[in-house]
Amino acid sequence: MTAEPPRTDDDRAKLRAANLRTAMVLATIAAVFFVGIIASKFLGTPSTSISVIGGAVLLFLVVAIGRNLRR
Repeated sequence: MTAEPPRTDDDRAKLRAANLRTAMVLATIAAVFFVGIIASKFLGTPSTSISVIGGAVLLFLVVAIGRNLRR
């Protein structure tokens, strides 16, 4: 099954905006993981790394579920 490409400029703009939002969410989650790993190395406690990773997963779930509820 192949999706048809957007036909109008408005459809293309909406698709581009949706793609940019998704990219920003994924980049933010990657940044939180990256900073969390660095912070856990500096602080030296495993609970810090688990907390940051858990926070990133929770953030991802809230954003993903929230985006689907708006539709």
